Amino acid sequence: MAVIAVTKERRDGETRVATTPDTVKKLIAAGFAVSVETGAGEASSYPDADYAAAGAELCGLDAALAKADILFKVRGPTPEEIAGLKAEAIVVGMLNPHQDKATLQALSAKGVSAFTMEFVPRITRAQVMDVLSSQANLAGYRAVLEGANAYGKVLPMMMTAAGTVAAAKVFVMGAGVAGLQAIATARRLGAVVTATDVRPAAKEQVESLGAKFIAVEDEEFKAAETAAGYAKEMSAEYQAKQAALVSEHIRKQDIVVTTALIPGRPAPRLVSATQVASMRPGSVIVDLAVEQGGNVEGAVAGQVVETGGVKIVGYANLPGRIAADASALYARNLAAFAGLFLAKDGAFAPDFEDEILKAALVTPGRGGGSPRPGQLTRDQERTPPMESVDPTVFRLAIFVLAIFVGYYVVWSVTPALHTPLMAVTNAISSVIIVGALLAAAAHGAEGAGLSGSVMISKGAGALAAALAAVNIFGGFLVTQRMLAMYKKKQK
Repeated sequence: MAVIAVTKERRDGETRVATTPDTVKKLIAAGFAVSVETGAGEASSYPDADYAAAGAELCGLDAALAKADILFKVRGPTPEEIAGLKAEAIVVGMLNPHQDKATLQALSAKGVSAFTMEFVPRITRAQVMDVLSSQANLAGYRAVLEGANAYGKVLPMMMTAAGTVAAAKVFVMGAGVAGLQAIATARRLGAVVTATDVRPAAKEQVESLGAKFIAVEDEEFKAAETAAGYAKEMSAEYQAKQAALVSEHIRKQDIVVTTALIPGRPAPRLVSATQVASMRPGSVIVDLAVEQGGNVEGAVAGQVVETGGVKIVGYANLPGRIAADASALYARNLAAFAGLFLAKDGAFAPDFEDEILKAALVTPGRGGGSPRPGQLTRDQERTPPMESVDPTVFRLAIFVLAIFVGYYVVWSVTPALHTPLMAVTNAISSVIIVGALLAAAAHGAEGAGLSGSVMISKGAGALAAALAAVNIFGGFLVTQRMLAMYKKKQK
């Protein structure tokens, strides 16, 4: 039986834990044994007694690491934790691979297979493992609460005997998971909310939450999204127009929340010092991207900076400020991911060729598997591989399905509708005859002559064209005769 170990988070400011008592029960039911370091869940309000009641074994750090086949972490393990792991162990967590290279090198040197949850691909069956979405959702919620706390006024409009208090104006920059949750939270608190994003598709999402969308909606904006749903880089002209619009809008706002992050790169600068200076004293800016350099000029990680009466809130690890719920969601993500290490019979047998494991693997270790050349980042769309299908089989399948659909459609039509149905079949046959003529005109590669398959294609195309032609002309003839039945005969 494979052992999953959960240790206390030792990185500064990290209050979350990788497994909760509820997920311990699920992991044990799936076939794992679970060891939890004493005190691992205290910062998240999960006492040791709850882990023990759920079936986990409580032990010290050294004992937990020595037993671990899999180590669950929120952040990357410390050098001391890595040293205590056995070779061929597996580490799963948010390892920050773009910035924390030293930890990856230490894991690789130890022979550990490390999986970073940031690289889990965006496919349907991996949605339950998407830690970025689960944590960003809570970060957006907490950002608005932090902004409201730093703001010296109420958010909703209040009508009292002494007079009316106007509602606060909240501007959310970036309408991803965190941004949408920030919009929803600010609306629930009664603020007047506006939002912006460079993706045209975000407009509908923003407006569905009751906020007003702010953007320069020209032709370039309408084509500013890739097929994968990501933003394209805009021209300098468009950026200048958007900056002017935002500058005019931002100076009227009471609370601004910035949420833009690009995996593997510094956070984009959204708010300049000039724009900060244009805001009214008492206004608040909350920067969710402060750990990656910040969206706001002047933001400092872990601090609230005041400049010209405007507060810039730069708290790091906002999900960690609601550690109980953040840990619960993260633990469910990891529990789902752990299921990939089990075979269908419940045996511990990681399939390193599984597309999710292959995408998340950052150090191959001695247990097998190898990372792909060029690590997958979240600003790239990953599409599950599709096995090639023989074109003949594919076309035959379509033909068979067409027979069944056509049979049930035609025989379900009442006799009174047979005349318009005949017109529809004529139109369909007209489309068919185009394909038939193209097939009949098929030719082989230049200089290769006519192969057997090409001759078959030509023959089938000619036959299809002939049958379609019979259907078209016959259809018109029958339609004409049926219409004649309803004509009044002249005396």
